[in-house]
Amino acid sequence: QAEKLSFLVDALVKSSRLDNGILTLSPAPHPIQPLLDGAAAQGLAAAGQRGISLTVLPWEGAARFDSKWTAEALYNVLDNALKYTPDDGEVEIALKKEGRMIRLSVSNTIDRPMEREMLDRLFDRFYRGDQSRSSQTGGYGLGLSIAKGIVLAHRGKIRAESSGASLSVIVSLPV
Repeated sequence: QAEKLSFLVDALVKSSRLDNGILTLSPAPHPIQPLLDGAAAQGLAAAGQRGISLTVLPWEGAARFDSKWTAEALYNVLDNALKYTPDDGEVEIALKKEGRMIRLSVSNTIDRPMEREMLDRLFDRFYRGDQSRSSQTGGYGLGLSIAKGIVLAHRGKIRAESSGASLSVIVSLPV
């Protein structure tokens, strides 16, 4: 219980810092593949325990971002995808360049398409959809909210799309 409480307090402090603009970013040019590989390495054990296929599509290139905070945002998005992917499902991390932005997507299989209302609220602090409230995945509804704050602090965008049995969280960051 102490670990859970410590995690919750830490997440709330981060969330508050993001809301109040206190977060200090140090963007610099970095290759992107190590960021993707690092997030995947953190999620590999959870994926393996449930038979989830975790794929990182290779991408050559660099962008300007704060490596510590961007890694946290990406892991929060990936962690969310892993939590809500059915056993034996799939999660994929892909990247492409779109003009002066890079578009990073974390896509996962889901049991059923998400309604627009849920997609619109997905990044709200403490929001947990019907599926997550009834599941045993845990969580407090803070990870995607923190990811959104980090992405916005980078002057980027974050959104979610659902079609069929797939959910994609798409992060766009300036190159």
